[in-house]
Amino acid sequence: MKFSAQHYAVNQAADCLIVGIFEEKNLSQSAVEINKISDNYLLHLVESGELSGKLGQTTLLRNVPNLAAERLLVVGCGKRGELNERQFKQLMQKTAQTLKETQAKSAVSFLTEIPLNQRTLYWNIRFAIETIEQDLYQFTQFKSQKTAEKSTALSEVIFNVGADELASAEQAIQHASAIALGVRLAKDVANCPPNVCNPAYLADKALNLAETSPLIKTTIVNEAEMEKLGMGAYLAVSRGAHNEAKLAIMEYRNAPNPNAKPIVLVGKGLTFDAGGISLKPAADMDEMKYDMCGAASVYGVMNALAQLQLPLNVIGVMAGCENLPDGNAYRPGDILTTMNGLTVEVLNTDAEGRLVLCDTLTYVERFDPELVIDIATLTGACVVALGQHNSGLVSTHDDIAAALEQAAQQSADKAWRLPLSEEYQEQLKSNFADLANIGGRWGGAITAGAFLANFTKKYPWAHLDIAGTAWLQGANKGATGRPVSLLVQFLLNQVK
Repeated sequence: MKFSAQHYAVNQAADCLIVGIFEEKNLSQSAVEINKISDNYLLHLVESGELSGKLGQTTLLRNVPNLAAERLLVVGCGKRGELNERQFKQLMQKTAQTLKETQAKSAVSFLTEIPLNQRTLYWNIRFAIETIEQDLYQFTQFKSQKTAEKSTALSEVIFNVGADELASAEQAIQHASAIALGVRLAKDVANCPPNVCNPAYLADKALNLAETSPLIKTTIVNEAEMEKLGMGAYLAVSRGAHNEAKLAIMEYRNAPNPNAKPIVLVGKGLTFDAGGISLKPAADMDEMKYDMCGAASVYGVMNALAQLQLPLNVIGVMAGCENLPDGNAYRPGDILTTMNGLTVEVLNTDAEGRLVLCDTLTYVERFDPELVIDIATLTGACVVALGQHNSGLVSTHDDIAAALEQAAQQSADKAWRLPLSEEYQEQLKSNFADLANIGGRWGGAITAGAFLANFTKKYPWAHLDIAGTAWLQGANKGATGRPVSLLVQFLLNQVK
């Protein structure tokens, strides 16, 4: 999809114009102009009740009197001045769905004049693009009859802006296009079936990115190297799997000071998690292909970063692994020695993500990072606590937590900070090792974060638990691409 911004008059020729109206017979500025050109055509429809301005109502009109545009799409925007981000995205989704049902090849949006609560034109355009791209997304790679999926004729959306707004609009288009690319690629990787998307597949994706972007260098660490490094926890998880674990490191270096400390993003990449010997229930186990959504989001962010070419040093790490039961699989009761020397008693082999991550978090010490953020579908407890709306945020550093919360608010990719006081470490005590790999029933999302905190003493650190936000179930089943938008916004803020 092509997006652009320019000043457009309502009486210019176009495939389709998109205008907003409000409840209580209240027209937007462009709708007022169209109504005047068309001899009160819109007001007649409002008076008759055919146009109500109800939030999300879309009405496609053809042959509007005296209008040069072939089509006019009227979008209900609710009560004037009360539109929030979520409602705006909902009406943009309805707009995109309606446009898909037409043969319009391009559309000119005058929804840029619709006030969005405490948001600028930049956010109006950025949210519009991200929502349109999300609505257009399809994953048909493994469908033999791709024609069953209805395609759209729409190939271009033009945002109407004033001359003094052009720079802001173009920046919004640049940022949104990169974020949409990152989200789409993260979804593609996450939706890929586990018989295709295994640790080697993730590693190949990282290598391919380095081939297409001169700013990125990729290194792959295999199991033999992990053995030499003493990554005993990571390797234990992989023991029951036929596919070898792979740690993929993508180094993006574009800071003015090449020696500037990097921001490190670590993604949990369990390409399939059966739970190991602590086997998961059969129902919905197919969704455990999504246990690599942390790694998928890191991959998406690195692609967006390569497109934006931000002046930063960022290292993206995908910790690829599978957790399966066989005669060689690690067991409840095993004691593992991690890369930093701490020992861990395994009480549940389905708490494997923290074992892969703890060694990875030790590994990234070698980069002398400015800060580290790990992203993981880590705990069902986080879903119980926060549902599917907010990612869980845990951090040992208030400034990083505040920066991530700000980015979450800005991007509308929500996150909620959970406490991390020393009492939670008490739940991880073991009679036989330095740590247990689970902390009992209560506060499971927090004790998982507390476990990881033991391996992050040498740098500022935050953890995002995306178990509830990384994918949807039911009729809309599929990856969401979260928290790519949040993380890219965080990186944009670091540049400022």
